[in-house]
Amino acid sequence: MAEHEHEHEHVRVAVVGSGFGGLGAAVRLRREGITDFVVLERAGSVGGTWRDNSYPGCACDVPSHLYSFSFAPNPDWPRSFSGQEHIRAYLEHVTDVFGLRPHIRFDSEVKRMVWDTERLRWDIETSSGSLSADVVVSATGPLSDPKTPDIPGLDTFPGKVFHSARWDHDYDLRGKRVAVVGTGASAIQIVPDIQPQVSRLTLFQRTPPWVLPRVDRPIGGAERALHRALPFTTQLRRGLLWGVRELQVQAFTKHPGELGLVEQVAKRHIARAIKDPDLRARLTPGYRIGCKRILLSSTYYPALAQPNVDVVDGGLSEVRGATVVAADGTEAEVDAIVFGTGFQVTDIPIAERVVGAEGKTLAQTWTGGMEALRGASAAGFPNFMTLIGPNTGLGNSSMIFMIESQLNYLADYLRQLDVLGGRVALDARRSAVRVWNHRVQERMKRTVWNTGGCTSWYLDANGRNTTVWPGTTAEFRRATRRVDLAEYTVLRAVSGRKAAAPHGSTEAVA
Repeated sequence: MAEHEHEHEHVRVAVVGSGFGGLGAAVRLRREGITDFVVLERAGSVGGTWRDNSYPGCACDVPSHLYSFSFAPNPDWPRSFSGQEHIRAYLEHVTDVFGLRPHIRFDSEVKRMVWDTERLRWDIETSSGSLSADVVVSATGPLSDPKTPDIPGLDTFPGKVFHSARWDHDYDLRGKRVAVVGTGASAIQIVPDIQPQVSRLTLFQRTPPWVLPRVDRPIGGAERALHRALPFTTQLRRGLLWGVRELQVQAFTKHPGELGLVEQVAKRHIARAIKDPDLRARLTPGYRIGCKRILLSSTYYPALAQPNVDVVDGGLSEVRGATVVAADGTEAEVDAIVFGTGFQVTDIPIAERVVGAEGKTLAQTWTGGMEALRGASAAGFPNFMTLIGPNTGLGNSSMIFMIESQLNYLADYLRQLDVLGGRVALDARRSAVRVWNHRVQERMKRTVWNTGGCTSWYLDANGRNTTVWPGTTAEFRRATRRVDLAEYTVLRAVSGRKAAAPHGSTEAVA
């Protein structure tokens, strides 16, 4: 056994991913006095989705001072809504300021993680070697693996094809005929940016989004100097931005009818830029605003009104050589196809690679839909915690607040393991997961995401909303402040063996 123990490196905590979630976890571990951890990153640099998404026009739709860590305020955001390059630079800065680089293993994609029921640890295979860990924190994020639809004939297309999250910066779009597939958050930023360069832009739209004006502006030098000199002004600004969004939550979660006024604002936004009544009608959604993610842009509609842009309804259905064919039969000759078709959110690929206590993968456990206790712990996967897990997403505020709430839960989880002492693990009780998930789904029934009359990426293949949190961020913060041991089974390894806990017990004793 001793020989087996020393076959590869062992750490207390392994964090998977180095985006906001992974870096936040690393900082929190250090602040808790834990230095025996690694961050496993499949790429060669930090940043997660803000590294991968470098498409033209890429920016955040949450204000900069709210879309940043509370423990690492940035007084020097250049705009009220920051671009991808500024957010990525911020994450690099956080990595350096908090001394995280020695912990990060770049080019180390996780291939497989298996729970060892005897030693109560995770055995991890990566592209750069193997290791084991007492606790795994999965911070791969829901917007990390691009989803490209299976289009008949796409493999015969002679031109260039790429996803918005894998932008080919070596390919020059100037003067090209370009098809953009999708009308989500990425597409509405790409279209205005490339429209002036291309000879023809064909936008394939299955469902039009609701788009509100983007009230963006540069943050002047005097304003930034004030934030540097008086840090409380940055905190005040962040607090105000957060508070306004908390007040909006009721409309999304309990009274969707109140969103009618916002809908009128969005319709006026369309009318100001789109004078053609036929195009205006095709760009006006037939579902309640908020059912899908509300998008922000002041340049999207003006771009669609330009003479070199065609909006095609029905989505892309087939490719015949250099000809792209829409569901309504419309055809166009193009040189390049850009997919802005989103990510694998409800079927996250990491779930296929995680094997729990019963020998089943997380994906197999989640066949009926993702569910985890307080968005973090899945039953049968001891000492495995997911950041931005099931039903932790937001429709109107900053995910960084939610991540920091889950980091509170992680910190208390590790404290509980210390208090319990010895080689020990916590496994979420199935009954606790069921109770938590039932409450979430009951609350979800009244929300605009379930009642607004649309089909969105918030819903899984079974039509269940397994992505969004149906409450305020303050409620979630309270729900994740402490670990309740009654919701977990405590597993102990004694003499190399693990004994199963009797029904109703919280501790296994050999």
